[in-house]
Amino acid sequence: MRFEVLDRGECLRLLGSVPIGRVVFSEHALPAAQPVGFALFDGAVVFRTATDSGLSAGVRGTVVAFEADEFDPVVGSGWSVLVVGTASEVRDPEQLRLISGLPLRCWVPGRQEHVIRVSIDRVTGRRVECVPQNHLPHACHPSPG
Repeated sequence: MRFEVLDRGECLRLLGSVPIGRVVFSEHALPAAQPVGFALFDGAVVFRTATDSGLSAGVRGTVVAFEADEFDPVVGSGWSVLVVGTASEVRDPEQLRLISGLPLRCWVPGRQEHVIRVSIDRVTGRRVECVPQNHLPHACHPSPG
């Protein structure tokens, strides 16, 4: 197994390659995670939510985490990126107009008129790759027998 710590540029590149991530926030003083469709915009993560949702209420003006990943179980390789930043509502009409053109997929049905921006204050990432048995003495998958 090969393990790699990713730099900021690679983390952002990978974040931009997937449409779904998870927002981690506090709901009723307990940790909560919610999948959302997102995009990168102007150096931040943006996503839509319903105005009356627990997610909308739980993230405004707070520090949150945002995670996205990709993993291929067949080959045993993948990556994970974690962003930490402050969430805020996007209210500027020009920014809302620009964000409306982004490919934001909604995870749940219904009106998603509320736009949330998460600053990318801290970003970390890791990649794991399974190396075939003939390249390493310890394989990623146990041999039969």
